[in-house]
Amino acid sequence: MLRRLHQEQPESFAFTPDNKAWAEAQVTKFPDGRQASAIIPLLWRAQEQEGWLTRPAIEHVADMLDMDYIRALEVATFYFMFHLQPVGSVAHIQVCGTTSCMICGAEDLVGVCREKIAANPHELSEDGKFSWEEVECLGACANAPMAQIGKDYYEDLTADRLGDIIDALAGGRVPEPGPQNGRYASEPETGLTSLKDFESGRTKFNASVALAMQLGDTVKRIDGSEGPLLTPWREKGANHDPSAPEIAAPTPPARTDSPKAGQAPAAAESSGETTPKPAPEKMGDKEEAGPGPGKRPAVLDAPREGGADDLKMIKGIGPKLENLLNSMGFFHYDQIAGWSADEIAWVDENLTGFKGRVTRDNWVKQAGRLAAGDETEFSKRAKRDDIY
Repeated sequence: MLRRLHQEQPESFAFTPDNKAWAEAQVTKFPDGRQASAIIPLLWRAQEQEGWLTRPAIEHVADMLDMDYIRALEVATFYFMFHLQPVGSVAHIQVCGTTSCMICGAEDLVGVCREKIAANPHELSEDGKFSWEEVECLGACANAPMAQIGKDYYEDLTADRLGDIIDALAGGRVPEPGPQNGRYASEPETGLTSLKDFESGRTKFNASVALAMQLGDTVKRIDGSEGPLLTPWREKGANHDPSAPEIAAPTPPARTDSPKAGQAPAAAESSGETTPKPAPEKMGDKEEAGPGPGKRPAVLDAPREGGADDLKMIKGIGPKLENLLNSMGFFHYDQIAGWSADEIAWVDENLTGFKGRVTRDNWVKQAGRLAAGDETEFSKRAKRDDIY
C-alpha cells in the first residue's frame, strides 16, 4: 500500500510541556550519538497528542534527534501504526482483513464501517468522530473476525455487534473490549477441554480487558494529564522538577575493594591500592558529593599494581565511558562486580550522558564473570574483532 503524507498539513507542531519532558526523557535511554533510536516512541507520542502524524511533527521529532528529515519520514511511512492523515476525534477503527478474519466475516465489518462512518477508508465521518481502515493481521486469529479500536481489541465480532459498538462510542459510552461472544479469552468456543477447574476460579475479565475497564476509557489518547510520566531508568517521573532541591545520598563507610580473582588479599601499601574514598558527584568531578538515589560506591585514586582492567570488555562501555569511569575512580572489574543495588542506583543516576547504562547492560554480572577470569560472549567478540 502506498503511504503518503496528507495533502493538507498544519503550519507547525510543538509538544506540550508534559509531552516534551517525556520525549526528552526517552532520549536519555540511548548513548550519545544514538539518539535516533528514540524515533518510534517520539513519533508515537506526537501522534497521541495530535491524533495523527503530521509533517511538522515528523520534522520536529527529527530535529530533536538530530536526524535528516528523510530518515524520520522513512520510519513514519513504513509502520502502519502511524496515521498519516486525520483520524476520527473519538475513534479510529482498524478492521483486520487477513485470511482468518476474512473467512470469518471481515467483509461484513467493512460494510458496517462504510455504512456508519464513510464510504472509503481514511475518510472522516460527517461529524468528524470516526474513521476506519482495513489492516493486515493483528494477531488475534483465534478470535476472528476482530478490529482494533483505539488501543484495544474487539474480538469475535458480528456486523450487528460492531454497529452497536460504534453507536456506543458515538454516545460517549465505553464498550467492553475483548471477545464479544461471551468467551473469556481465546479458549474453544465450545468451552474448555482442559484445565476446567480454572473456569470456576477465574476473575470476571481477563487481564487485558480488566485493565481497559479499570482505566474507564479504551479510546482516550495519551495527553500528558495522566499524572507522573514515569521514566524508571531515571527513577523519577519525566515531569520531575529539576529545580526542586535534591536530597543528597548519605556518605557510605569506607571499605577496601576486593582483590582480583586468584589474588590473595594484601595490605594497601603492598598491593598498590590507595585508601578508598567516596565517588564524586559526576564524571570528572572529584569534589562534591553526588545527588540522587542510592549510595556512592568506594573508589580508588589510581589503578592497583599491574594496571587497570580493560573495562571496554564490558558490553556498554566504550573508550569514552571507560575514561570517564577511570576519572571517577573505577579501574577494575571487581570494583564494578561488588556494587550493591543502592550503589548501582547511584552510579546509574550520576553517569552524565549515560544514565541507566549500568542497569540496562547489566555491568555487575558481566564484571563478575570477568573478575573471576571467565569471558563473556561480548568480551570474546571484542577481543576477536578488536571492535574498539
